Amino acid sequence: MSTDTVTTTDAPSTGRGDDAPVLEVTDLTVTFPGLNDTTDVYAVRGVSYAISRGEVLGIVGESGSGKSVSSMAAMGLLPDHARITGSVRLHGEEILGLDDRAMARKRGRVISMVFQDPLSGLTPVYTVGDQLAEAVLVHDPKTSRARARARAVELLELVGIPNPEQRYRSFPHEFSGGMRQRVMIAMAMANDPDVIICDEPTTALDVTIQAQILELLRTAQRETGAAIVMITHDLGVVAGFVDRVLVMYAGRPVEMGAVDEIYYSSRMPYTMGLLGAVPRMDLDRQGALVPIQGTPPSLSDLPPGCPFAPRCPIAQPECELAEPDLLPIGDQPSAEFIRAVHDGTPAPASAADDVHDTGVQRSACVRSGEIAENAWTARDIYPVPEIPDTPVSAVRRDDRAEMLRVAELIKHHPLTKGTVFRRRVGTVYAVDGIDFDIREGETLALVGESGCGKSSTLMQIMGLERPQGGTIEVMGQNTAGLSRSARFALRRDMQIVFQDPMSSLDPRMPVFDIIAEPLRTHGESPSEVTRRVYELIDLVGLNTEHATRFPAEFSGGQRQRVGIARALALEPKLLVLDEPVSALDVSIQAGVVNLLEELQARLGLAYLFVAHDLSVVRHIADRVAVMYLGRIVEIGDTHSIYTRPSHPYTQALLSAIPIPDPEKERARTHIVLDGDLPSPANPPTGCRFRTGARSSSHSPRTNRSSA
Repeated sequence: MSTDTVTTTDAPSTGRGDDAPVLEVTDLTVTFPGLNDTTDVYAVRGVSYAISRGEVLGIVGESGSGKSVSSMAAMGLLPDHARITGSVRLHGEEILGLDDRAMARKRGRVISMVFQDPLSGLTPVYTVGDQLAEAVLVHDPKTSRARARARAVELLELVGIPNPEQRYRSFPHEFSGGMRQRVMIAMAMANDPDVIICDEPTTALDVTIQAQILELLRTAQRETGAAIVMITHDLGVVAGFVDRVLVMYAGRPVEMGAVDEIYYSSRMPYTMGLLGAVPRMDLDRQGALVPIQGTPPSLSDLPPGCPFAPRCPIAQPECELAEPDLLPIGDQPSAEFIRAVHDGTPAPASAADDVHDTGVQRSACVRSGEIAENAWTARDIYPVPEIPDTPVSAVRRDDRAEMLRVAELIKHHPLTKGTVFRRRVGTVYAVDGIDFDIREGETLALVGESGCGKSSTLMQIMGLERPQGGTIEVMGQNTAGLSRSARFALRRDMQIVFQDPMSSLDPRMPVFDIIAEPLRTHGESPSEVTRRVYELIDLVGLNTEHATRFPAEFSGGQRQRVGIARALALEPKLLVLDEPVSALDVSIQAGVVNLLEELQARLGLAYLFVAHDLSVVRHIADRVAVMYLGRIVEIGDTHSIYTRPSHPYTQALLSAIPIPDPEKERARTHIVLDGDLPSPANPPTGCRFRTGARSSSHSPRTNRSSA
């Protein structure tokens, strides 16, 4: 690793108190030089924080805000071409600028990291046990292999891996995603480090597995006494897990303070917008979400002044003159001071501030004092759209037209063995007899963990063919008896929006052609195609000039809007939404969720909404069907499911969803399920959830503070 400035390595300080920071990051900057005369990328710009033993610091922000890069710099894991300046002190010793050999002695022993993707973080050709034993041996070569193996088995047992003696010899691909993440946590705590950095450790996991991983991190903290840096975009996880919060935007910290201060009295419009954009599982009628308009700036072409000013609803002309410092609330310079400095008039510099003083809330906003004085919230400063009721909301459900009916639907996949003579050796019961219906103007959410059969159900419905078992009726027509022409005509009334818009949109086609393709396929005239495309572009909140652009030129939220416009081109009556917001930042997600609600109200659409985020489901769904191992275990209206769940699996799912409210999250008791989802190829007899019904209750903040 190369740095612009290499500071002298000091010996670790002695006599430091228990409250002394174990990790101090001061004015850290990371720049990636541009290639082929392109502009440099200023990924991290002046990050400072300190964390003490046993403390948990949460770092939050949108994708590209510099969260992960700042932590990779602290770990010495960035490529050599990265230019790094500032200071990173571990127990008072400067580690920024140490060579790889010196850093290798510290990584895993004093400071360790849990990566976002455990499959790429583990070596596929070694067993998980050998990799854990290696983590012990590399820092203590005098330890015998037998002792290292015993420690590895002990760690596997500590993180809840069943049959640790046998699973020691398993390879990473033989573990599920949650089990692999447990192994990564075991590896991080193998040598009792003083700092554990967790980089989005729960992002790709189901909510029940997320609850298990968070409990394991608390266990790691209790076992090692380590300080934890939690990098995440999930504000619910932050509310219940961390002590202090650092909010980043465009590579810089924009607000910092205790978790209660940030959630209940935020003084930075960006943080306020993030909190207002989060759907709440604990609120029955939340109203429209608060979207943050626009997208984060390019880190190679930052705007003048405050980088959030182009998206800020209360920006003033002074905000574009100078980038505000992270200062205590009310200590920001006045507008007159900023103008004087910008015009070159001599003016006294603002008072220096100790960035490591953890007892003071700070904000990088010239209007932070005004926000505090007026006690503004996100809904006071951001424009919140008004979403009307659907046209059929006043009509009884039984009196509405039926858009979709599924009865006793079955989809089994054979398991075969052999190359020349293949024989059936088993069956995967992907969908095993489910029933539900959707009425006009209604949203039914299909929820459950990965592997429960949600996607198989969608594919059966969208195929418009004879199902393997049971019946599917779309707008009253049984798909089993449809002719080819009838199936083609019915597709006008039923469209799908996929989870990943980048892979579902043709990268070689401009937006106009992407939206126009289904219209041309169904024989619309060129003039009607042009009129309809521009009408749809306006309907989903895009600009006319976007019609000539390609998908790669858009943000994730904008690409999803293009996908929705394409799905609406033929004026369907039923939309199938396959995880349409799971890959989006919370600020972008809010805009897409509001759009879906607005379109349903204006057009009377019916939605089959497949998701694993139960907070979004409560916000958008009228009814909820909970799937487990190919079967629906509970179905009903959203209010009843969320307030009076009757099935233990539904109770566990709802318990696992973190609430972005520190006080409520502290008071909750979480149901943490044991183990992973059973294999759909060998489901338990009788009640399929009976093997997962064994669970432990846990109130995270109470247990953590009493430890």
